[in-house]
Amino acid sequence: MRVAVRQQYMDPAIPEFVGITAPVVTCWTAAHADLHWAHVTAPLRILDWEGGGQAPEGFDAATRYAYTLLQPDTAARVRDAFPLLGGPAALAAEATVCAQLPQTVVRGDNSTLEDQIRAWSAELRRR
Repeated sequence: MRVAVRQQYMDPAIPEFVGITAPVVTCWTAAHADLHWAHVTAPLRILDWEGGGQAPEGFDAATRYAYTLLQPDTAARVRDAFPLLGGPAALAAEATVCAQLPQTVVRGDNSTLEDQIRAWSAELRRR
């Protein structure tokens, strides 16, 4: 199976961007790996699978959550829909998303999410 996220990426990126030691992934699953709002349609269809592959459990849910952070009500609904988020099983996935998105800000993308990702990273450091 194709690999979307590698432990070799996580090991240096998570400490640098999130400020915690990279969690050891205990469960790798199939993931879309870029599951933001533009890749989901109504009726439900998930588009653009080119980046899909193995990722830490909860990676797609964490990505989806990241792209809702500017809408607190929607973010709460995503958290409710994916109860794995916020728990120990999704820590690796959440930390990876929190490491990836600041790198996109440097490239000029997702700058509106910068403060929310920083706050989410702080929450992960408190866990």
